[in-house]
Amino acid sequence: MAEKTATGDEAAAIAAAIARFEAELAAPPREETKDAIGPWQRAALLEGVSAKQDIQDPQGGGARWQS
Repeated sequence: MAEKTATGDEAAAIAAAIARFEAELAAPPREETKDAIGPWQRAALLEGVSAKQDIQDPQGGGARWQS
């Protein structure tokens, strides 16, 4: 049995139908404010702040150091 492939026009019609389907069912874009902080940026900021806190010496010598 010979395989059938779509013509150029058929392929374009399929691509257009998929694009229309995605556009109609896509979630509306989120409203972002200019000063909004994303979850990855928030995590990075919190990690950076906690890294600057004093850490107790793991040797138990009582000395404190900055990371």
